[in-house]
Amino acid sequence: MASTLGRRLVACLLNVSEARRKHLVETVASAAVYHSEGVRRDNTTVLNIFNDHDYNRSVITIVAPLENIIMVHACVCAAGEAVLSACEKACLLFDMRQHVGVHPCMGAVDLVPFYPLGEEVGVQDCAEQARAVARGLTDRVPGAAAFLFGWADPLQRGLAQRRKDMGWFKKSVDIEKIRADVGPLPQRRFGLTGVGASPYVMNCNVTIDTQDLVVGREIASAIRESAPGGLPGVQVLALPHEGAVEIACNVESVKGSPPSRWSDPWPSFSVDGQLYCHAPASLIAGRVAELAARQDVSVKGTALVGFTPRECRTLAELALSQGIAEFWREQRRIRM
Repeated sequence: MASTLGRRLVACLLNVSEARRKHLVETVASAAVYHSEGVRRDNTTVLNIFNDHDYNRSVITIVAPLENIIMVHACVCAAGEAVLSACEKACLLFDMRQHVGVHPCMGAVDLVPFYPLGEEVGVQDCAEQARAVARGLTDRVPGAAAFLFGWADPLQRGLAQRRKDMGWFKKSVDIEKIRADVGPLPQRRFGLTGVGASPYVMNCNVTIDTQDLVVGREIASAIRESAPGGLPGVQVLALPHEGAVEIACNVESVKGSPPSRWSDPWPSFSVDGQLYCHAPASLIAGRVAELAARQDVSVKGTALVGFTPRECRTLAELALSQGIAEFWREQRRIRM
């Protein structure tokens, strides 16, 4: 078994605009851990693949170290090369001109976020990799275009703000008129890809037992960060999902100590000596249930897409120490 001691690990929760053809999504995931000739990449693992049929969107959790610079592209490390290979494959397989799904999206590769796993990785490390991957994607896939967010953005704008800037939340947008940060004007086939870096972001989805989107939007408005009494770090949409309504939350990590006004403990971690914390899924689910009950609506279930920051680090170390490239295939048999 290889030691993971001292490894500077980063995670990328790669969002691609495809879920109904799962075998193609798995092909994209395999491209992250195997070279084109089938040789396995060192020290790289895919921890999880989350598919959502109604959204027609998948999230692939890729983890690799920042070390081991790949010479084929200056400044791209092992993690960046793995992610770039997956992005290239996705652009080859998925065509935004044919995409149908209820979740907003702008690109075949819709989102490429890098997150540090542990104090060993700094803000600048992740920012540099994100920018290198954005350049690499537009170099390797002619016609691909990207916008930057978070630490990778020169103006340090968050993902929600950048998506708003680009028209991501609109029902209809002329993709070919958007000015990208990296690359040419976007082509309809590839769309526009968001590439950036930030403290870890989780996805927590709570399904309420109604088809009334008005109810869902009222709940979403009440819990999002910008609302009075909203939950710090929570960005949220209400979307139709499997005959019900899903309160789909991006749970961003926020600076500082965990708030004391909620009874649920807020997990915390450090990056570059700065303390961050994130709202626990239990608090989000509880708040949604409380608001739904006021309208005589019950909660059907809660799903965490992927892992918490702590879980991601722990599972990555396990997978890498045991040499498991496709951990998502084997995690059920692994004893934690």
